[in-house]
Amino acid sequence: LGVSTYSVDPGMVDTEITRHFIRPLARFTKTFGFLIRTPAEGAYTTVYCVVTPESQLRTGGYYRSVYCHRWTSEERLDGKTVIITGANTGIGKETARDLARRGARIVMACRDLERAEEARADILEDTGNENVVIRKLDLSDTKSIKAFADLVNKEEKQVNILINNAGIMMCPHSKTADGFEMQLGVNHLGHFLLTYLLLDLIQRSAPARVVVVASVAHTWTGLRLDDLNSERSYDTMKAYGQSKLANVLFARSLAKRLQGTGVSVFSLHPGVVQSDLWRHQHQCIQMAVKIFRIFTKTTVEGAQTTVYCAVEPHLESQSGGYFSDCAPATCSRAASDDDLAQKLWEISCNMLGITWQ
Repeated sequence: LGVSTYSVDPGMVDTEITRHFIRPLARFTKTFGFLIRTPAEGAYTTVYCVVTPESQLRTGGYYRSVYCHRWTSEERLDGKTVIITGANTGIGKETARDLARRGARIVMACRDLERAEEARADILEDTGNENVVIRKLDLSDTKSIKAFADLVNKEEKQVNILINNAGIMMCPHSKTADGFEMQLGVNHLGHFLLTYLLLDLIQRSAPARVVVVASVAHTWTGLRLDDLNSERSYDTMKAYGQSKLANVLFARSLAKRLQGTGVSVFSLHPGVVQSDLWRHQHQCIQMAVKIFRIFTKTTVEGAQTTVYCAVEPHLESQSGGYFSDCAPATCSRAASDDDLAQKLWEISCNMLGITWQ
């Protein structure tokens, strides 16, 4: 008859359909909104089934989570060098695996060398790419960051892609070796310093890219410029959100400074991913993530937007942009504030004791 039929699961979507929920469940959808899709995201699978050629679909089939499917591209990275922080686990490891499969030289910048060796062996077995090396990097210690950068600048002839991926999430209050609040120190300041120390080499390798793994959590709060280091008070969620907002603002500022150099900069939200990043959360939150795991992404799916920003050949004109699900996305008003970005830049330089115009 020439008629194809499909059924779809749009995912858990923030719409009025929840208006009749019992109170505890309604409260859950508000508290854990970061696990829930927007109406636009929820529509992806329906649109996919409407517009995709019938030859690529199965009539009578059931489809879900199209928006987080693996990004398909045959783009090669032979002869390119990629540095990935936190490449021993989670989306960092899957990013390393994907880019190694594309022929790149991968520098796994990791704190835990034992887990890094295990990850490297797995990547090597899967991809056959022996040009994958491990280098020690502890983003909570500026001495380690400087030692890593010195080694890279001596060993590597080029760095074509720097992926600032490593991070910690909503951990108990603690400080880095240099006295920075841990989430701000690792997620923002550590990567800020690392990029600064490698930038000359990156610019000499142009065309090149800097990819900053941020999060939709940047919308959770603003920047407390008068207490960026959380000396007066500490809230795990707000501190995490602040560090992710700093990621987006940093990428925005860096892109403006690098206009015309051949170096592009992108920030992104990987999605809510089933990874070790949740290890510091209260058991109730960890349980909620497990219960609602069908609405979250695997580490492979979570790595796709990072891979997209690193590999997609036609993104230079969107340098400074924020991406989600392999497409440009809207960030918060604070994340688009150039004055705020400049103030953060100056404070970051002062905290790290560097001069970076």
